[in-house]
Amino acid sequence: MFALVLLFLNAVTLTLGLDNGLALTPPMGWLDWERFRCNIDCVNDPENCIGELLFKQTADRMASDGWLDAGYEYLIVDDCWEAESRDSDGRLYADPTRFPGGMKALADYVHSQGLKFGVHQDFGHETCSHYPGSEFYLQTDAQTFADWGVDFVKMDGCNSDLGDMDYGYPAFGMFLNKTGRPMIYSCEWPFYQSVKHFKIPDYAAVRRTCNTWRTNKDIQDSWDSLLQTIQFQDQDQGNFSQYAGPGGWNDPDMLILGNFGLSPDMERTQMAMWGILAAPLLMSTDLQNIRNSSKALLQNRRLIAINQDKMGVQGKKIMTVGPVDVWTRPLLPTGSVGIVFFHSDVLTHGFHYPRITTVQAQALGLTASQGYNLVDPFDGSSKGTVKPSDSIKVRVNPTGVIMYVATPAS
Repeated sequence: MFALVLLFLNAVTLTLGLDNGLALTPPMGWLDWERFRCNIDCVNDPENCIGELLFKQTADRMASDGWLDAGYEYLIVDDCWEAESRDSDGRLYADPTRFPGGMKALADYVHSQGLKFGVHQDFGHETCSHYPGSEFYLQTDAQTFADWGVDFVKMDGCNSDLGDMDYGYPAFGMFLNKTGRPMIYSCEWPFYQSVKHFKIPDYAAVRRTCNTWRTNKDIQDSWDSLLQTIQFQDQDQGNFSQYAGPGGWNDPDMLILGNFGLSPDMERTQMAMWGILAAPLLMSTDLQNIRNSSKALLQNRRLIAINQDKMGVQGKKIMTVGPVDVWTRPLLPTGSVGIVFFHSDVLTHGFHYPRITTVQAQALGLTASQGYNLVDPFDGSSKGTVKPSDSIKVRVNPTGVIMYVATPAS
């Protein structure tokens, strides 16, 4: 594949994924993988299997239960939707038993609810679950997705050659653009290079090619996985944080809150940190049965506004005070700052208890002499006004966060 792709790229002018004008803020939507995996038993579990019913019911919920109004507009079908082979023309098609109407009809249904439609594919010869991959079919698959009315393509990297990625992922982005249909291009390219093969990716090239890109391994429904994901963003190997901005975003993976593994404090932590990180907000939970508290967090407009800030600067950790990490992110209006105090103490270490942390305001970047109004975005409450020389004192629960938005006082 490497030689064919290289020959092709030498022969054409490459149109990059970023040129599609999409993802000016981090994409928001729903993705089935973490919650529903590759459950294909539609005989015994029809409402939870990877089939037409699950996605239609989820589309209904997204349209009627406030998700679309809050900004969650993409419904994305992950792995295991395909038939076990391509058709006689070499085109992908959905498993005819689980998706009797086919993918074009499902996309039409999703669009009829005011949503946008996404699909998963794989850069290798097979997907991670051993369905047909896109190797040698990049152009065909791009056109197939356009013909179906796809709006978002997640391109995985299982069963592929690492040496092909630096050429093949840009080639697929070019083929997507050549269809003339705007499609967000979500790449797992850097994840396979950095985590699977210990190679620092060329993030500048990734940024030129993709609208979002996975930086680390799949998130699981547990505190350990969430903490490891946040720590990976903190390590920032290859300085990938500098490449985030309108049109292209680092993706630490799905929102798992609303499932089984996180406490209320942990759920608040993920929502706050995905806001500070300017991460795609792609839920993976059962919208038919989600807890009211989790739904309220996911639909909190103040938290969403931090994530969707149009300046598009990814936040970073600026200090650690005992077990409490302090993260900040510049926001609009100019001079505003999002602040998270995150109690990252691992539960297995023992002696975990709420910690009182005190930080001078100017150490958080709050340097304007007129001071700043502090608001807690979780409940909208005012925390008063602070001057640069004032101290901010917080009490943070283990695995929890305190979050503020500081806006220059008038």
